[in-house]
Amino acid sequence: MYKRWQENGIKSALNTRRVVILSGSRQCGKTTTSKAMTDRQSVYRTLDDYMLLQAAQNDPQGFIKLSKGTMIIDEVQRVPELITAIKKAVDENTRYGQYLITGSVNIQTLPTVRESLAGRVKKIRLRPLTQGEILKKSPKFLQRLKKQNFINNNSYDKEKISEMIFKGGFPEPMQMKSAQMRKSWYKDYIETIIEYDLHNISNIRRQDSLKELIKIIASFSSKFIDKSKITASLGIANQTLDSYLGVLENTYLVDKLSPWLKTDCERVNKQSKYFMTDTGFMASLLNWKADDMLLNADKSGKIFKTFVYNELIAQIELKDDEYELYHYRDRERREIDFIIQDENNNIYGIEVKAGSSVTKDRFKHLTWFKNNLAKNKNFSGIVLYTGEQVVPFGNNLLAVPMNNLWD
Repeated sequence: MYKRWQENGIKSALNTRRVVILSGSRQCGKTTTSKAMTDRQSVYRTLDDYMLLQAAQNDPQGFIKLSKGTMIIDEVQRVPELITAIKKAVDENTRYGQYLITGSVNIQTLPTVRESLAGRVKKIRLRPLTQGEILKKSPKFLQRLKKQNFINNNSYDKEKISEMIFKGGFPEPMQMKSAQMRKSWYKDYIETIIEYDLHNISNIRRQDSLKELIKIIASFSSKFIDKSKITASLGIANQTLDSYLGVLENTYLVDKLSPWLKTDCERVNKQSKYFMTDTGFMASLLNWKADDMLLNADKSGKIFKTFVYNELIAQIELKDDEYELYHYRDRERREIDFIIQDENNNIYGIEVKAGSSVTKDRFKHLTWFKNNLAKNKNFSGIVLYTGEQVVPFGNNLLAVPMNNLWD
């Protein structure tokens, strides 16, 4: 069992909210984490159990009846009527920590859910395991970024980081010995999501198109997608594509990263990027092999950036609203992989390089951003790479070993 970074946040929320929603993709560890957060007085019920599912559908109010402790309800999206029953219960009894409910879809997007539970609920996202959690390390990257006190690397070369990337962060497949075993697991995983979850949030008429779209998004992860080419290849309308992309987001298979637009510059590209939420899943979908990826700059660039995204967003979400994550690109093709802005309007630019060396040219877009869009703000720029040394490339510009994300 891995200790999750979100555990302290869940415990705190149970002491300050009547309801806590723990959401995240299937098999990322929600059930294990939920059970670890409660005591002997707690009641655990999963709606993956057919008998309990029928009971909840037949009598939602009776199903959630609770006199003390915390009731854990797993996969609550399967009976959306429970949300209304829970709202009624916590309005009548305002005791904190009554319900800890989990969902493998974004519960608030379910068409049958009309209650927001506003003022009563704390929502927490659980993601696949980060490298820090796997290695039993505490999250320190944002603190290092703020203080610019990075460490050198003597343990993680490009090949070793690639092994991490290909295993991913889902607890079960990352323990498997072969890529073929992981690929088979992920195939069954997708089938389970389509069978159990998708019908709750959308009427998917073309399941074959949705499966193909997942692979397409995986192949574009960290890049801009061309919607016109995708609709043409899948034979679907633009509206259908947008709907399917929403489904992938709401089942936590894909994240959408917004552009940094906090400027009056008209040159800024306003298009979002999509990222797969696990690199092991991504590699299995695309049938990539580690050795082949290391020799292909496009493949290694995409999967390393996706890996860094998932490590970054997991730490940023721990801080609630203290930090925001974006990407940047303008019409002159100046591009920065990630922009982090904190609550004090300090800005940090992050570029990702899969290679083990960095040249001055790699900092040209960070330097331009610093001198033009962030000239009146505190700005620091780093290039994360797979080398060994923290190397300065100018005022507040550093090449930083990638292990700073977890080590």
